[in-house]
Amino acid sequence: MKLRDVPGPKAKAIIERDKKVVSPSYPRSGPFVMDHGKGAEIWDVDGYRYIDFVAGIAVNSTGHSHPKVVEAIQKQAEKFLHISSDYYNPVWVELAEKLAEIAPFSEPAMSFLGNSGTEAVEAAIKLARSYTKRKFFIGFISAFHGRTLGSLAFTASKAVYRRDFFPWMPGVIHVPYPNPYRPVLLSKPGEDYGETVVRYIEEQIFNKVVPADEVAGILVEPIQGEGGYVVPPDGFFPALRKLCDKYGILLIDDEVQAGMGRTGKWWAIEHWGVEPDIVCAAKGIASGVPLGATIARKSIMEKWATGAHGNTYGGNPIAAVASIATIELIGEKYMKNAAEMGEYAMGKLKEMAERHPNLGDVRGKGLMIGLEFVKDKESREYFPEFRNKVENYAFRLGVLAMGCGKSSLRIAPPLVITKDLMDEGLAILEEAITLAEKDFS
Repeated sequence: MKLRDVPGPKAKAIIERDKKVVSPSYPRSGPFVMDHGKGAEIWDVDGYRYIDFVAGIAVNSTGHSHPKVVEAIQKQAEKFLHISSDYYNPVWVELAEKLAEIAPFSEPAMSFLGNSGTEAVEAAIKLARSYTKRKFFIGFISAFHGRTLGSLAFTASKAVYRRDFFPWMPGVIHVPYPNPYRPVLLSKPGEDYGETVVRYIEEQIFNKVVPADEVAGILVEPIQGEGGYVVPPDGFFPALRKLCDKYGILLIDDEVQAGMGRTGKWWAIEHWGVEPDIVCAAKGIASGVPLGATIARKSIMEKWATGAHGNTYGGNPIAAVASIATIELIGEKYMKNAAEMGEYAMGKLKEMAERHPNLGDVRGKGLMIGLEFVKDKESREYFPEFRNKVENYAFRLGVLAMGCGKSSLRIAPPLVITKDLMDEGLAILEEAITLAEKDFS
């Protein structure tokens, strides 16, 4: 495989223009300048082809510019682009009905629509406080829930996200997320590490930090995204649900990255047979059109007073029809493909880990797969420099991948990816790992 000299001249020119007029606050993973895409393949402005292992951070669930999604947008655009949420529109209602159908509750559901994941989290925070009349929340170390001041109070994956922005919303207490590859709490003999973390919340936090009856909700990612694509132990969510039920606390499930069929189920939390009380969705919900949804048990959301929360763009018709088409496509075939291709890729990657001493852990569900790179498998010492090399070499060889956590790489292609493209992408990724090994040998 030949390493490309990238970025090309057209990409360089656009990047230079970008630097002059776009906020430098945006973190950039690499000098890729998009021209067009189809399915799980993308091309930059210089004509270089890439296999997309990022999907816009798990956004392009149905691939790039799926014909059914494009057609739905075009048809709606000819009718009307916007009517404020002060009025009604039929596709808003249709989307809310579809979200209620797939909501992970054994009772009716209602939804609040916004524009992004962080807005979905903000709505969930306000709803939980309004419903419970309580003040405090539990969040988790290494979590990412957004950058607005409410969601930022929960985000704890990088200190830079919080630098200079205090005071953010008060009342959030952080506890360790149950990372089975890097446990930080002592378990009792025979105790599942997820159960250990929940026991820590009850014995330490509720006894020494904040009373349980003043906690409105526990906000948690079913699989941590920005934190490293970390999958919790199987005992975690059943124990967490039991804890919430015991103290009347709402379980708020942030499915912004893990949801919408990415893990082979509509919602990642369904892998553990647990029902949350509120779900936050965005990213893959509309195939790239900005949309966020806060989905809650009807018994909770129907208590919200008129005017308690709202926005101008709620139920935007372009976003709604894109989401309706997306949900239909995921349900028809792409959720099944995510489960099958994810299982296939996990097998290949675990075989790959046996050949490469710096690939310490392979974890995930469906097409939400994390690779953690370490200095050696015995010490499990973080090795971000190695991960960065792999990411860069993969880019120069023709795979777009993105880091997460301290030294992990995420594999999150569109749910439409084929076996041939997966094989091609994994072969390129292994070549990138081999090149990185040579640099550190």
